[in-house]
Amino acid sequence: MSPVLYVVGLGPGAMEQITQEAQGALARATDVLGYDLYVTRAIALGIPEKTTIHMTDNREELDRARHALELAMQGRIPVVVSGGDSGVFGMASAVFEAVAGGPEVWRDIDIRIIPGVTAVLSVAARLGAPLGGDFCVISLSDNLKPWDLVARRLRLAAEAGLVIALYNPRSRSRPGQLDLGFATLREVLADSTPVAFARAIGRPAEQVEITTLARARGESADMSTLVLIGCAHTRVIERQGQNPWLYTLRRVP
Repeated sequence: MSPVLYVVGLGPGAMEQITQEAQGALARATDVLGYDLYVTRAIALGIPEKTTIHMTDNREELDRARHALELAMQGRIPVVVSGGDSGVFGMASAVFEAVAGGPEVWRDIDIRIIPGVTAVLSVAARLGAPLGGDFCVISLSDNLKPWDLVARRLRLAAEAGLVIALYNPRSRSRPGQLDLGFATLREVLADSTPVAFARAIGRPAEQVEITTLARARGESADMSTLVLIGCAHTRVIERQGQNPWLYTLRRVP
């Protein structure tokens, strides 16, 4: 029997939005590895009593991946957890990067990627249908790529008419980058372009703020926030006493 390793997406945080497949992988785990926030979430979902917990910092992805691969080779059943979907700015790419640079024997491990509901999908469902046309997702973090490249991608996505979803928009170590991103987008998009700040969707601390690009400010976001910027074909349906609905046309007029 081949060694096995699971890489699991836990969804955006609501218990109802974790898949049965992900729950099944957690039920088989001998070890759960991940950033403390996501490991805590996995524990709350229910894991075997004797499971060994390995919490690490969110900048230790490659070491975490190597550790999981080593555990698999020892005959254990490691489960590496990410929020949302593990293949969208999550641990799946770190695991395969470790395999590519590691010993040949790691390529015999049965690596099973378990998909999850990523934040942009849960946010879009809460807002209406802003992803009805073409869209892209961009991580605003420059920890693993230069800021000039981030800004260029923002500009090109806006010029292409894509709805843009921003992951990792703002942190204590990067307090000004979201405002820089908005400044870049204002060079291309109309001031009236809808912007949504969606924080902790599906969790008790959920907050939604909808504004325009002209009024958008970085201080409205943190690392639990997904920022969604509309395009020329994104429309707003106002509702009295409630947040408006956003939707993007399915066709380009």
